[in-house]
Amino acid sequence: MIRIFVTGGTFDKTYDEIKGQLSFTDTHLPEMLRLGRSRVDVSVRTLMMIDSLDMTDADRELIVRNCQQCEESCIVITHGTDTMVETAAALARSVPGKTIVLTGAMIPYAFGSSDGLFNLGSALSLVQVLKPGIYIAMNGRHFEWSKVRKNRETGVFEAIS
Repeated sequence: MIRIFVTGGTFDKTYDEIKGQLSFTDTHLPEMLRLGRSRVDVSVRTLMMIDSLDMTDADRELIVRNCQQCEESCIVITHGTDTMVETAAALARSVPGKTIVLTGAMIPYAFGSSDGLFNLGSALSLVQVLKPGIYIAMNGRHFEWSKVRKNRETGVFEAIS
């Protein structure tokens, strides 16, 4: 079984017509798994629904603690792209022996043209075949957590040396 932890991020944002801004309600994960016709055995738990720019050290500790305590050795975390690498670093310091793949989206799933469904499918596949470690899956690629950055000019994740 694969554990999926939801933390929010652009992945799960929706447009609030009243306020005229992006906001959070519920995760889109169950719908995405259904639409993607996923047959992978998963257990989904929402830890928080926040923008990763608002994520605190306490929020990261909650993510780390849940990864440490869950029975599953394969974990996917949906996360905002802006601070995904910082959370990956916290996991690398504290969660040995598990395969953890963080993924997200540059465009909200609710907008219909999102990369989220593709990134989720990639993460679910990768977590099953990668050796234990902390990875980021975006744009059809996977990266070791310490060898990647988000290029804010191009809107893609890229390898660094």
